[in-house]
Formats: sequence, structure tokens, C-alpha cells
Amino acid sequence: MEKFIHLEGLAAPLDRNNVDTDAIIPKQFLKSIKRSGFGPNAFDEWRYLDIGMPGQDAGKRPLNPHFVLNQPRYRGASILLARQNFGCGSSREHAPWALFDFGFRAIIAESFADIFFNNSFKNGLLLIVLPAAAIEALFAVVEAMPGCTLLIDLPAQTVSSPDGRVFPFAVDPFRKECLINGWDDIGLTLRHADKIHAFEDRRRETQPWLFSG
Repeated sequence: MEKFIHLEGLAAPLDRNNVDTDAIIPKQFLKSIKRSGFGPNAFDEWRYLDIGMPGQDAGKRPLNPHFVLNQPRYRGASILLARQNFGCGSSREHAPWALFDFGFRAIIAESFADIFFNNSFKNGLLLIVLPAAAIEALFAVVEAMPGCTLLIDLPAQTVSSPDGRVFPFAVDPFRKECLINGWDDIGLTLRHADKIHAFEDRRRETQPWLFSG
């Protein structure tokens, strides 16, 4: 998993409440269990004017010019602004995979659905919860300033906007440590690789029949 320490990135505003996981990545694209390749179909029903199906060349599909992420000023955004209850709906891990593959590294919202919140941290996405007034202020500055970038400082737990305002946020210490060090569940396990190998060596000596044939 990529380390997350500081991020200065273009921000895109998704001015919707209750964005569910079926909107983030529609069900027809859930056949793969790989973590990559879902970016072209993130927000598929909102981004495109046709009906998306697996295997299509996304580059040849008609884009919806009214969808915010299709606007040239927000292309390449790595920070997504959202409203209340982002990531609600079914508990599909493909949703954070799709957002990460699209290019987002952080999502700032007033609230998140619990399962999506947990899945996102495990897949390298930083989810930041801010009060409604702070969300309104960030939407205002991002929409008013083309090319607006935000600075996220995870060690300091702050979001800074170009107009000089700084918004502190809370984050679970364990999740913070995992993101800063780039540890997913596998990475956490491999921190104990020496002990795991020593245990397996002892088992080979004391229970050799488990390893025969």
C-alpha cells in the first residue's frame, strides 16, 4: 500500500448527499477481484451517456458533459469533496478500489457510511470528516477558484485551503500509523515475518508429518 504523509492535490466537488456504492461502481463491474482496473467505471452511470458494460473501451464512450468530474478544470483531481453519508449502500470493497484507481487519494465529507469508511482506510484512502461549516467553506473555495488545490498534512491532521484557512481533523491513531507507513493487512502481518518463519520451522521439527507428501 502506498504511504500517505502529505498530499497537495487538485480538489473536485461532488455536491451530493448519500452517494452509495452502487453509484461509485455499478454492480455489473464487480466480477473481478483485482484491485486495479476499476477507475474507468467509477461513477459510471453519471460519467457516461450510454449504459456501461464490462470490456468496453471507456475512451470511446460518450461523456456526460454535466457531470462534475468530466469538467476539464477537475480532471486529475486527487481529493474529492462530498456531503453527508458518502459510501452508503452495499458493503462492496470495489468502491474504494474504483476511487483509488480513478486517482483519488483522499475524500473529505461531512459523514461516511461505516463499512465504506473501514474499507477505504484498508485500501490506502484517507477519509476526512469535517463539520458542515468547514465543508461549505471548502466547496465555496474550490468552486470559486479553478485549479484549486488543497494541502492535507496527515501527521499534523490538517487540511489547508489556498485562502489561508486551516481545518483540523480527527483520525484514529492506528489507521493514521498504517497510512503513514503504507501498511495494509498483509503489510501488518509481514511485520512479524521473522516470528512466522520461526514458528513454521518449529512445526517442521515437531510435526514433520504435516509437511510430508
